[in-house]
Amino acid sequence: MTSPRVASRSRTTKETSIDISLDLDGTGQATVDTGLPFFDHMLSQLGRHGGFDLTVMAKGDLEVDQHHTVEDVAIALGEVLAEALGDKAGIRRFASISLPLDEALVDVALDLSGRPFVHYEVPLPADSRELGTPSFDPQMAEHFWQSFGTAAAMTLHLRLRGGRNTHHILEASFKGVARALRDAVRVEGTDIPSTKGTL
Repeated sequence: MTSPRVASRSRTTKETSIDISLDLDGTGQATVDTGLPFFDHMLSQLGRHGGFDLTVMAKGDLEVDQHHTVEDVAIALGEVLAEALGDKAGIRRFASISLPLDEALVDVALDLSGRPFVHYEVPLPADSRELGTPSFDPQMAEHFWQSFGTAAAMTLHLRLRGGRNTHHILEASFKGVARALRDAVRVEGTDIPSTKGTL
């Protein structure tokens, strides 16, 4: 590594105001406040289990809907990940993991390819309810990953192998992506990992 792999971004719209910073070579310290405690808990998993230093501060029109906050955080987070990776010289690029959390098991595979594609096959239990106070709609997890993967220009597959508890399923998904990213961003050489010479 010839320079720190860090990035930050401020994103303000009529619906949200977001400040994000990311250090890919941090120590897993996460400071997150989005106004949605369960969402904060999930984002903290990305920092902790990814080994990243991550700060996310977001204020959104939660009185209208949580959709704007979740989507805009996902976009900004994907953008800072792409920026922090730079030209991706030396990274492992690919990673996959099957991650368990009690009865839940989620498969994650990703490629820091520069080509945005997200496949999300994580059906929720029929009795799923919103989580936390103020509440987080678990259906928003799919939208988060779609927005994040697109903004980061990565290929991302998430697939539920089994699970009955909504909290466990979503947390296994976030931890799984975090651990896969931790592996994929690892520097193991100097060349750009592509026969094209660019990613």
